[in-house]
Parts: sequence; C-alpha cells; structure tokens
Amino acid sequence: MSFQAVVLAGGKGSRLLPLTHVLPKPLLPIGERPILDVVLSLLARNGCTKATLAVGHLGHLIEIYCGDGERWSMEIEYFHEDQPLGTAGVLARIELPAEPFVVMNGDVLSDLSFADLLASHAAQGGELTIASFRRRVRDELGILETGPDHRLLAYHEKPEHEYQVSMGIYALEPSAVELIPAGRPMDFPDLVQALLDAGRQVSTHPHEGYWLDLGRHDDFRLANEEAATISERLGV
Repeated sequence: MSFQAVVLAGGKGSRLLPLTHVLPKPLLPIGERPILDVVLSLLARNGCTKATLAVGHLGHLIEIYCGDGERWSMEIEYFHEDQPLGTAGVLARIELPAEPFVVMNGDVLSDLSFADLLASHAAQGGELTIASFRRRVRDELGILETGPDHRLLAYHEKPEHEYQVSMGIYALEPSAVELIPAGRPMDFPDLVQALLDAGRQVSTHPHEGYWLDLGRHDDFRLANEEAATISERLGV
C-alpha cells in the first residue's frame, strides 16, 4: 500500500533542554542517527510516498538535513510555521491528500504497522484513529484511602497503574480537518474533543509492540542505551 504523511517537527523541545538549544529535537541523535532519520525510514519502509514536515524551531536545519527526501525514496515538502499553531493547527494550512493520511510526531519510535493502522481506521469508519499504547506508571508516594471520619481504610505503597495513552501517531480523514480553525492554534486533544462534541467518531488502534516518546528524558536516555539494537528491532 502507499500513503502520505504529515510529520510534526516544529516544537521547541522544551522538555529536552539544554540539548535543543543547538539542534531541533527531531535531529537529536540516537546513537549515530538523528531521530528523524529513523522516523522517515519507518514511514518509507511502510509505503509512505510523500511526507510534509511541519517545521518551526531551527527548521532550516531539518530542511538542510532532509532535502527533497531522495535518500528515503520519498517526496518531502515543508511547511514553515511563522507562528506556533499547535500539533493539529498546522493541518489547516497544509495541502492534504484526498484520501486518509497519517500524522505523527517527529520524535516517536515504534514498530507500529502503518498499514494495520490505516486498515483499522478504514474498518472502524471514524474520522480520526489514535494509535494507542498501554503504559504502566508507578506512583512515587504511598497512597492513602481514608473514610469520612479520616480513619485509614487502606494503604498502597507506590502502586502501579496502567493506562491507554496516545502514541502521537494518527490516521485521519480529510474531513476531520474541517474542524480546525485556519490560522489559529489547536492541539490534537482539542481536535479530538471537537470531533466528539460534534458527534463524529474517533477510534483507537491499540499497539502492543515497541514505542518510545523521545520528548521525555527517560525515553530519550533509554533509546540511546538501546541504540545498537534499535535499527534491527524496527527493521530500518
């Protein structure tokens, strides 16, 4: 199959300061490869023929590195944010395909099958499908359950919780973009809520494989610890 994608690569990478003073977050290295090289390689391997990179902070460095996309055997275009538009707001300013397309953050690594994501999106019939991942989180404090008289009912020492979280990878119908106000900032959670408020279907596509959000220091550190095996693990 073939598809088109929008890669969100315009953030300032505040959570990874001071590293992002010098390089935009998508060009930070995982071992010897920039994050964005791995992301584009994953898209190309899955059949992406054209990617639009939404760039902002130090975006000229991304354009110099990626060029026209020849090294990934895909076409690359750029949308330069002249003001922050949020993770969804840029979509109202980009020329989008007429068929379902993929949007993803430029700092996530996963062995997710984009073909499976798009097939799931088509089968469920929604306008937006969110790739989701089950994440386990441990509380750092003891949690107290108390009654109305302040009597302790139970004590849980650093309990663990599991959540389905957004992977920062989405499949969209072009019609979903109608709810994004042109020229005004909007993030993906706001777009999701706007679709739900309008009674339009939003679905999820659970993924049980590999996923790292490299905007987090812990995951960025882990990716570099695993750098020698990431290419093999992801098939790129």
